[in-house]
Amino acid sequence: MNNSMTKITKRLAREFQLAPWQAENTVSLLEEGNTVPFIARYRKERTGSLTDEILRDFSDRLALLKSLESRKEEVIRLIDAQEKLTDEIKTAVTNAETLSELEDIYRPYRPKRRTRALIAKEKGLEPLAKLMLAQDCFRGSAEDMALSYINSEKGVETAEEALNGAMDIIAEEISDNAEFRKHIRSVTRKYGVITAKVTKEKADEDSVYSNYYDFSEPLSKLANHRILAINRAEREGYLNVKIIAEEDNILRYLNRILTPKRPSVTTEYVKAAAADSYKRLIAPSIENEIRAELTEEAQEASIKVFNKNLSGLLLTPPIKGKVVLGFDPGYRTGCKTAVVDETGKVKDTGIVYCTLPNHDKEKAKKQLKTMIEKNNVELVSIGNGTASKESEIFISDLLKELDRKVYYIMTNEAGASVYSASKLASEEFPDYDVALRSAVSIARRVQDPLAELVKIDPQSIGVGQYQHDMNKKRLGEALGGVVEACVNSVGVDLNTASPSLLSYVAGINKTVAKNIIAYREENGRFETRKQLMKVPKLGAKAFEQCAGFMRITNGTEMLDNTSVHPESYKAAKELLKRLGYTEADAASGRLDGIREKLSGKAGDKMAEELGIGAVTLRDIADSLLKRGRDPREELPQPTLRSDLLSLEDLKPDMVLTGTVRNVIDFGAFVDIGVHQDGLVHISQICSRYIKHPSEVLSVGDIVKVRVTEVDPKKKRISLSIKQA
Repeated sequence: MNNSMTKITKRLAREFQLAPWQAENTVSLLEEGNTVPFIARYRKERTGSLTDEILRDFSDRLALLKSLESRKEEVIRLIDAQEKLTDEIKTAVTNAETLSELEDIYRPYRPKRRTRALIAKEKGLEPLAKLMLAQDCFRGSAEDMALSYINSEKGVETAEEALNGAMDIIAEEISDNAEFRKHIRSVTRKYGVITAKVTKEKADEDSVYSNYYDFSEPLSKLANHRILAINRAEREGYLNVKIIAEEDNILRYLNRILTPKRPSVTTEYVKAAAADSYKRLIAPSIENEIRAELTEEAQEASIKVFNKNLSGLLLTPPIKGKVVLGFDPGYRTGCKTAVVDETGKVKDTGIVYCTLPNHDKEKAKKQLKTMIEKNNVELVSIGNGTASKESEIFISDLLKELDRKVYYIMTNEAGASVYSASKLASEEFPDYDVALRSAVSIARRVQDPLAELVKIDPQSIGVGQYQHDMNKKRLGEALGGVVEACVNSVGVDLNTASPSLLSYVAGINKTVAKNIIAYREENGRFETRKQLMKVPKLGAKAFEQCAGFMRITNGTEMLDNTSVHPESYKAAKELLKRLGYTEADAASGRLDGIREKLSGKAGDKMAEELGIGAVTLRDIADSLLKRGRDPREELPQPTLRSDLLSLEDLKPDMVLTGTVRNVIDFGAFVDIGVHQDGLVHISQICSRYIKHPSEVLSVGDIVKVRVTEVDPKKKRISLSIKQA
């Protein structure tokens, strides 16, 4: 490692509270081009079993620190090119901890537009500014000092003009001082207050931003969701926003450093220049910087919430082995329907009209009953968008009239319309129009949420807050990482996976994913993982990264249907042999007692004999026990319904079971089967103090809730988990 990387590694170890060897190994693994899922799953000994989430944060921070070091080198080069680089400046640049600190150091050397100070310097007033700033003893007045700088040719007609120009130079010097800016930024962040006032144009308008029409809160206490809400309201013309700092304290700080204990004839001028510097140059700049920092911090916090919610949604347990009717609600254009069999293959489609008063609901029921009976439908998946309430009422009534039990489930349809109009959907269903493709997607989402949702841009899946206000590139990267983590944690069936699903497997890009599909279509099903090496553009490194996450059912190699990596096949087979099991035992799941045989020192000794780590050994044992199993099956199953509650049916103190649909900064929204999700405020989630609802709740969680308040007019439901 070079000096720069050594410094970065030490800082990462400190920030992530890791042992030096953990940080060094993790940096090396990432720099070698290994993916986060691969490192998290197959290099636990080298990282100390760091989780996927920590590794992803570590990787992001590593990239940021490398970017900071690169900027430092550039700043040193730029200052050196001006022949102004000193050992002191170089040391300050090298030791800068943040980008803002670095830019403060570079500020005096950055090319400037024609400022008031620059114009004053062109008039020859810089020596006067230095004299005034020095505040040495001078016999006479400041005006007397300035007389020798009057120069009509350069536009300085009076002593007052000379003094004003010199003060402009002093003001800019103060503004460019890195230490001053660092202190003022820190003080403003610590003690500043953000205020918001409604604009004249919107003063009489009621809006979702009404709470901020006369708002004031210390920056130190400002919640992230408030920052994003204020930003949006300001952009939309509702608010004038300002940061108020302790100006008197800041000016006292500047004057204490800039002026001597015994005032000189120029002291008041320097104080005036300091006040001008703060009000005109420093305060607006610091305000912009702090608001940018607050926004970035709020966005990162919001992205983390979005990440957790998306992960919960993607890992929703699949409802396998059922024929599903997808129901995409609509008003004027009708409700689109599609039946898919147990494998997701489309069997039937149609359109029914049942949501408006003038629709022939009996005719619609007859159509759907025929479709349900003909295809032996077991479950109806209803999209939760426009007209979903009317659709749910209709479907609930219809199911009561059937001779057998058929259930329904409300399905998050976010992004379904985006998918149905995409190039991918047109390639998958060239014979269906956009609306019917959406119904197919809604049906498949309950059969395998992960496989279907990976076809959609994660930003289009509505389980975040203020996602449309985020930095699109950063949000895309973060959400892509979540999808990648979910796909690899579940594993992918190499012989059935779509290109979308394959493209999220570690080490596989979209081109290689298409090549895998092409190879499969040309040569038939994969029988072993080794065949992946024959896929064009899938080299040794890509195989190393992806192989452990690919699954082959009924292949020629029993271990290909486990998460055991091919590099560990020899050790896995030797393990079975030493413990007295056969491969047939492993294939049929007859490995009773394997964990007990590898516990404690016995496991450590076995790992040493096999030449692998103890953690890897136990992972191999767990993988053999879970051969062919979907980890999502261990999670609580989605709630299926056969009857419907209405908002009017709800009464305070009723206890119901619901599904968490979204987790946000101030609470969580829970689906309790009345079409309208209820809000559990953060104060009603649990008895102990929590900073954020995501500490205890995730999207997809099944929870018991008590109804605390119902407002049918505003369609608001207040719920409590801790009272249930």
